[in-house]
Amino acid sequence: MTKSDSRNGRDSLIPIARDVIKHAKAGTLRQAKDVMRLPADNYTNSDRFEAELNQVIKRVPIILGPSCEIPNPGDFKTLSIAGMSLIVTRDDDGKANALINACSHRGACLIQNENGNRRKFTCPYHGWSFSNKGALIAISAQEDFGEINKNHYGLKTLPVYESAGLIWAIVNPESTVDTKSFLAGYDSMLEIFAFSNWVYVSKRTFSGPNWKIAYDGYLEYYHVPVLHRETFGVDATNRGLYYTWGPHQHIKSPATEKGHVATETLGYMSELMDKPETEWDTETLTYGVWTVFPTTSIASFDAGGRGVLISQILPGETVDESITNQYYIMEKPPSNPEAAEEQFDFFQQVVMQEDYAMGSSAQPGLKKGGIDHVLFGRNEQGNQHFHKWVDKVMSAKSDDDLNDLFKQEDA
Repeated sequence: MTKSDSRNGRDSLIPIARDVIKHAKAGTLRQAKDVMRLPADNYTNSDRFEAELNQVIKRVPIILGPSCEIPNPGDFKTLSIAGMSLIVTRDDDGKANALINACSHRGACLIQNENGNRRKFTCPYHGWSFSNKGALIAISAQEDFGEINKNHYGLKTLPVYESAGLIWAIVNPESTVDTKSFLAGYDSMLEIFAFSNWVYVSKRTFSGPNWKIAYDGYLEYYHVPVLHRETFGVDATNRGLYYTWGPHQHIKSPATEKGHVATETLGYMSELMDKPETEWDTETLTYGVWTVFPTTSIASFDAGGRGVLISQILPGETVDESITNQYYIMEKPPSNPEAAEEQFDFFQQVVMQEDYAMGSSAQPGLKKGGIDHVLFGRNEQGNQHFHKWVDKVMSAKSDDDLNDLFKQEDA
């Protein structure tokens, strides 16, 4: 990011900070119009779950991870989304690619390694080889196998978009959804972080409850001083202000405490309140949670240096399961790597033992008819916004309808 880009990015955050500080000084909170009632069945019905996989997860751009996870030519990683195994590569031209991890000969999984560096992938079943762009480059014993057009039998490739130091892909090779319209300028906001220049430090993967139950916790601060009273403290804020770009959201707190343990993560602007705007630093302006529809949360932290936790919450194999990938990236390598890893372990345990344990405890009541709907208060705008957008996307019958939907929001 150039100095000009950084200045322009900072300028785009100033109006948000002004609004937060205005509410903080007045003790006010912008709220939704009404309390929202959502059918419990939305979390527990297997048919609904399959529809979400096909009409949301496989139709809109999904973040595959940070660019700095595969920074060099030949770097790759593997992951699974909606049951589809993918290889994410960086080719010799520096371009990110997303390939379906299935040999075009007989569908065998090409590679099971979590990450590495390879210019080609050779099938362990019959030895067919593919470039890290997905092209079929060699057929073993081709003189015996017979003639085929190699151009027609490369790996299936997904539409990929790399911006703001993040890699998006649509898990449908035939998709015509326009990622720029979908992002509604949100990647320009995230570019303020300059993640492309950051360092990939660590990753955690673990399971949780239904993906939307899990994701709900990333979308509001209402629960923080109650559920996280031992970790964030009972004096942590429970109030959030929401700023939206299409389906994507940024959450900050209008809290006035200074130097709170939750300052970076929850977006306290209190350190800026008594300073002139010319002294408002970009790092503090970016504090808070940035959520990328439909599966990703980005939250700031300090672990011997500036960092963010990118949480990728993906549906599991059944309606009751989710898989979370936590990516820890930092502006610079941590000053104390061992202490940083201990902090990352702590973050993981907080999510697993507090957020996801509570989410899992709710599933039986939702599934067995203990309650027939859940509530999202006027103060839980993030959840309301997310669930409305899930329904909007599911209602779109075609990619053209999705593009029209996103363009309306981007206008």
